[in-house]
Amino acid sequence: MSSPEEQAYGLLQDYANGFMVSQVLFAACELGVFDLLAEAPLGSAAVAARLGASSRGAQLLLDACVSLKLLQVETRGGQALYGNTELASTYLAGSSPKSQHHMLLYLGRTSYVCWGHLAQAVREGKNRYLQAFGVPSEELFTAIYRSEGERLQFMRGLQAVWSVHGRTVMAAFDLSPFRVVCDLGGCSGALAKECVALYPACHVTIFDIPEVVHTARKHFPFREEDPITFREGDFFRDPLPEADLYILARVLHDWADDACSRLLARVGQACKPGGGVLVIESLLDADGRGPLTTQLYSLNMLVQTDGQERTPAQYQALLALAGFRDVRCRRTGGPYDAILARK
Repeated sequence: MSSPEEQAYGLLQDYANGFMVSQVLFAACELGVFDLLAEAPLGSAAVAARLGASSRGAQLLLDACVSLKLLQVETRGGQALYGNTELASTYLAGSSPKSQHHMLLYLGRTSYVCWGHLAQAVREGKNRYLQAFGVPSEELFTAIYRSEGERLQFMRGLQAVWSVHGRTVMAAFDLSPFRVVCDLGGCSGALAKECVALYPACHVTIFDIPEVVHTARKHFPFREEDPITFREGDFFRDPLPEADLYILARVLHDWADDACSRLLARVGQACKPGGGVLVIESLLDADGRGPLTTQLYSLNMLVQTDGQERTPAQYQALLALAGFRDVRCRRTGGPYDAILARK
């Protein structure tokens, strides 16, 4: 049995080596390991050949994935064959409807690079796009969507997140009384699809900047019968569509309090009496000291945006300033929670 000192050192090692675990996952996604093994189990030599990788590198990566329970290995005829675990089949293979492949690519290619400058972000209180990618971030989403490929990667990543959590957050409250819904910054339309699936009588307008709308129409298919439409605009500047309910999902956390207040004031002005706003965010505990996942998300906001994660009370204060009342918070048990406020 290890001593308290040995346990403490072991914990320190786990923390220090955490970046290596992330990179194993990111590299396996980047190389296409889980998509390849979704077809059939293969030996390491076959994996290396199919992926165009070195035999040594492939062997090391595959064995690390086995230890991380991302892959499983069995011996047939004296040969070790690697295959996906249930976790990988559900969340890592691109063919799965719940695949997180695109979000993991985004985390590995973009977020991870920004996190390499965390210390300087803490010193200055500013995101790291200029250091990480050489692009200014005075206009935040000009930096976030700094190329067509990056915009598509971000949108696919967000689509992946809502493929797992979208139904839960949209069902946190009964939204059936709201027949006309506007998803502000609705991106690819993933939440809009969950909304009309749960509440077939509603119609959803996705309001986002022109570049996002064009990308959504080009890369994210919709059924003709879906009661979903797109409208181009900037929610800080342009008139907002009329709606009974406005959705702000993973939007307010991008912005500092003054920008959130400006946006919520515009929503409050557009919202009819009896209408509402649904805020979907990862909520901090009342004292701000947990949960750890949300604290890490908040640091991610520091290195990638102008915002932060907040407590329910902080959101309630922002909503009250915009004229919203009857603010109700619903913890979902997952990483994203829901707040419904009425006008």
